[in-house]
Amino acid sequence: MKRRTFIETSVAAALYASHPLWAVETTHEIKRVGLQLYTVRSEMPKDFDGTIAKVAETGYKEVEFAGYFDHTPEQVRGVVDKNGLTAPSAHFAYDIVANKWPETLEAAHVIGHKYLVCPWIDEKQRTADGWKRATELFNKAGEASEKAGIQFCFHNHSYEFAPVEGLGGKLAYDYLLEETNPKYVKMEMDLCWISVAKKDPVAYFKKYPGRFPLVHVKDYVYDPNATSSYAGATGSVVFKGRLEDVGKGTIDWKRILSHSDTAGIKHYFVENDDAKNPFEDIKISYDYLAALRF
Repeated sequence: MKRRTFIETSVAAALYASHPLWAVETTHEIKRVGLQLYTVRSEMPKDFDGTIAKVAETGYKEVEFAGYFDHTPEQVRGVVDKNGLTAPSAHFAYDIVANKWPETLEAAHVIGHKYLVCPWIDEKQRTADGWKRATELFNKAGEASEKAGIQFCFHNHSYEFAPVEGLGGKLAYDYLLEETNPKYVKMEMDLCWISVAKKDPVAYFKKYPGRFPLVHVKDYVYDPNATSSYAGATGSVVFKGRLEDVGKGTIDWKRILSHSDTAGIKHYFVENDDAKNPFEDIKISYDYLAALRF
């Protein structure tokens, strides 16, 4: 072998050894950024069709409903299709899960929902007995959903990340994860509210891999002059701050979302419970997430 060829071959081998193919980092992106329509709830009753059209024009590809505003499932599906969107998920109150689940599943098929989410436990029910009743209901609703080809999920706020008297000191969120059937009940993790509670989403992703097919992506900042404590959402968790557009707050999105595969995340929904200028706010969040690489 000629000396030059030998040197070139040796250099190539050394480079491969230091950067083997299996160690090459891959870059991920969110190809279909979604929006939880609760963010534009002030606009939905004024102009249902027009609001969804503006969401699509902003660049969003998916929407998650929080109410149909007196529209039939067929009408909802028509507006979604007209704007080139899909609606993989929707939120339904606890009493709907308890009392109107069969008809809700039927409507979900018409619209095209693949996930149905319970987003809230009433403050009066946040006791040991109340959480036990919730797990029983969620397992039952989740089994019925699974038989219908739909996944049931629960969406958190911050109040679930406090120990509950009567549950052996467990956090309500941990209790739900442990006591519900992973096949029937998965989680839509609100990445803002868990962070406000000073818990690490990544730790949950690693402990319960594949359990989090949906996430809410919203941001927050600490603000001593904040006028709302968001008491209903935070419960006993103390929060002095305000919600922000994605990328404008304190959350390290690259760190969290780099564990998306472990978590099992399939859909990312922007949400801002307190949007001051809804259409401007959803564009800021969309632009940030569409450009994000992790």
